[in-house]
Amino acid sequence: MTINATHKWLRKAGLCAAVALMTACATATPYQPASEPGAFDGFSQQMIEADRARISFAGNSLTKRDTVENYLLYRAAETTLERGYDWFELVERDTKAKTRTRVSPSAGSFYDPYFGYSFYRPRFGWSRGYRYSHFRGFRQRRGFGFRGFYDPFYDPFFNDFDVREITKYRATAEVRFGNGPRPDGRSNAFDARSVIENIGPTVKLPEDQR
Repeated sequence: MTINATHKWLRKAGLCAAVALMTACATATPYQPASEPGAFDGFSQQMIEADRARISFAGNSLTKRDTVENYLLYRAAETTLERGYDWFELVERDTKAKTRTRVSPSAGSFYDPYFGYSFYRPRFGWSRGYRYSHFRGFRQRRGFGFRGFYDPFYDPFFNDFDVREITKYRATAEVRFGNGPRPDGRSNAFDARSVIENIGPTVKLPEDQR
């Protein structure tokens, strides 16, 4: 395989991997068990006593806070009925946000999985890494410039990247279970069957469980 053929194969493989990753992350987290404790892809729980558990639900950046909190309630209701109880009470309840900053190429940038980032200048076209580039201004220079190359038209104030914040939510509660009618006057106590009936239609299951 020639060098050019190898480069083309690497570019194609990288683009396919990027498309697959974007497709996998293009939807909100469904109602499902988490892949591991603490992961932002479903619910997890731990029994504390026979009538008490700690339950959480965490979603990806496309999962709204309301959805995360509803799925926590739904899991608490399911667990209540599974263990033979009628109602549950959220003794402690908390929703936390995890935020990080993500930097990605702007609309005026092109990512080449082999060569790295390429960028566009209105007067000079695309930089290296783009096969149809008319940009011919690179000269190699150690320790300076773009991956060991010097760009004579480099503008430190030109924004080649988009910076945005990504937020994920995790709802956690300590849940106590009980039998009989739901206690009156407790705002954090819920009838498990009513929760299943009311929230159930909004619950999105994974594709393989539909």
